[in-house]
Amino acid sequence: METEEEKFDALIDADDRIEPTDWMPENYRKTLIRQIAQHAHSEIIGMQPEGNWLTRAPSLRRKAILTAKVQDEAGHGLYLYGAAETLGTDRSELLDLLHAGRQKYSSIFNYPTLTWADIGAIGWLVDGAAIMNQVPLCRCSFGPYARAMVRICKEESFHQRQGFQIMLTLANGTDAQREMAQDALNRWWWPTVMMFGPADADSPHSEQNMRWGIKRISNDDLRQKFIDATVPQAELLGLTIPDPDLHWDEERETYDIGEIDWDEFWTVVGGNGPCNDDRMATKVGAYNEGEWVREAASAYAIKQAARAKEVAA
Repeated sequence: METEEEKFDALIDADDRIEPTDWMPENYRKTLIRQIAQHAHSEIIGMQPEGNWLTRAPSLRRKAILTAKVQDEAGHGLYLYGAAETLGTDRSELLDLLHAGRQKYSSIFNYPTLTWADIGAIGWLVDGAAIMNQVPLCRCSFGPYARAMVRICKEESFHQRQGFQIMLTLANGTDAQREMAQDALNRWWWPTVMMFGPADADSPHSEQNMRWGIKRISNDDLRQKFIDATVPQAELLGLTIPDPDLHWDEERETYDIGEIDWDEFWTVVGGNGPCNDDRMATKVGAYNEGEWVREAASAYAIKQAARAKEVAA
């Protein structure tokens, strides 16, 4: 008779989905909670740099589009918190861990949005990198996470196109607008390249996550796919990638880039980026200010449950 672990391994080997009611190793469950929580936190924190421009978008149309995008990000966070809850955790517990600094969110959201062009750069580069990273997650071995990613990726594709369209408009505008677009690319390029995480050799969990089907493509391969897709887009925009060592490798048929400043990456991950303190202060402040809403919703739910019980009796 097969043990629970053997059944789990057989599902993984067959590339089938693991569902919340299935037995799973504790480390698999913990890994998923950590990854899904980080993803959910990133969606919620990621609303801040773009929300910074909701009142300053250059037109009513731009404001409406940006508002819709920020709302999408909130929805993505809720999908993901819901997926994490199927693993036996509670979103309030995950938020407590985030607020206490014991869980992380993507380091990319610790950079400031200084001009309107930054909103374009985030959509084009950051959301473009997110799509590259998240499409393989639609085939994640854990069912609820994979299914959440299908809808998220569809919406992220619109965000990426919106960002590229902003950059295209600026790149074909006045000299000042072109300079603004180039400046945004200069500031966001390297942090976006770092979004895929450390090199495979320095990523301690990568091999096990690949074995479990949580991760489908390695950090380095995802980063390379993003670079190969994005460099021609920059050329179409008439903008220059801020990397003097960037060149096309004829033999490998891929772009080679210069040295990544991993010291900067770990500095930001460690909480010392340009906006780390501001992002967390804003997040914790909003959570505390919303306490009365959660209390009212809880009281209403209790009251409705009591009424339903009376009717049933």
